[in-house]
Amino acid sequence: MPTPSKTATALVLSCALTAAAQAADIPVHTLDNGSVRATVTDAIGGRLLSFGLAGQPSFIKSDLAAGDPHAAIGGTTDNVGWLGHEIWVGPQKEWWSHQDVNPARAGAPWPPDPWLSLARYKIEEKRPDAITLASPASPVNGLQLVKRYGLVAGKPHSLRMDVDAANARKTQVAWDIWFNTRAHGDTRVYVPVARREDVRQQAIEPKPDMVPLTWTLADGLFSLDAYPAGKGQPHRNGKMLLQPSAGWMAGFHRGQVLVIQFAHQPRAAIHPDQGQIELYNDWQPEAPEKGLMEMEVHAPYVTLAPGRHMQASEQWTLLPYGGPDTRGAQVAFLRAHAKELGLDGL
Repeated sequence: MPTPSKTATALVLSCALTAAAQAADIPVHTLDNGSVRATVTDAIGGRLLSFGLAGQPSFIKSDLAAGDPHAAIGGTTDNVGWLGHEIWVGPQKEWWSHQDVNPARAGAPWPPDPWLSLARYKIEEKRPDAITLASPASPVNGLQLVKRYGLVAGKPHSLRMDVDAANARKTQVAWDIWFNTRAHGDTRVYVPVARREDVRQQAIEPKPDMVPLTWTLADGLFSLDAYPAGKGQPHRNGKMLLQPSAGWMAGFHRGQVLVIQFAHQPRAAIHPDQGQIELYNDWQPEAPEKGLMEMEVHAPYVTLAPGRHMQASEQWTLLPYGGPDTRGAQVAFLRAHAKELGLDGL
């Protein structure tokens, strides 16, 4: 049972998110078992808006004032930075290569498909512990998504996300399911990685005030190096493509640990332009609240005949963490919980 103080804090946080959603006219559906609380919307791409321990802020970073949730979408629609958790498809380089709704975007790697990321989804089923949402069929990539968010019976700190992608075209398509979880820029993420050869690095923003990310691989765990906030620290930006040695990653942020688990895949199953795990980090030390960490997972790259489906899932577990913000302490925490969580590779 949550303590009275935690209950009061949770109520304040719930009211703040509800007020922000109401101000933006975004419908919100809540999944709450007293241990964790998640909010989902059927608007703006059927995305997850928040997930946190009872009485704690959301681990997930969202911006409910990013735009107009009722704006019409079409072939010229640009990205809207609602953040939260959403589903893309990969490879990114082909996002606009198989469509005729905007020939001028042919071959463009940005923005994401607005029919999957920004459209209103249909509520197919809603229960106190789960909600299932269906997207429209996309004329950009030919897919229709069905997303299910559900609290996990017998695991009060866990949430499961299941995605079904169906080929709605009369011709075959080839894509992967891409989970994209947005967290705060100073989130420290750990990924089990066996070899240096399983790490690839991309520079994202070619701007003179930015420097590349730096990272550490030791004792079978990869992590981006952390840097303090404050004036005079460099703006860091980039993306890491990783082949993990096991199907999980963990992020630490302000007293909470999010463990994301998924089906581990051989490198050959993942499109060569992607990694099974990808970490995008924009760290702005003079304005930490503007930074971003993306914890991304790719499912296998699959060719789908007309009417065929592919599926992928993630299970999220949130744990409280009271230790210091250091690699040594956080790795020790993961090792201490490895058996109960099923974290291979430690």
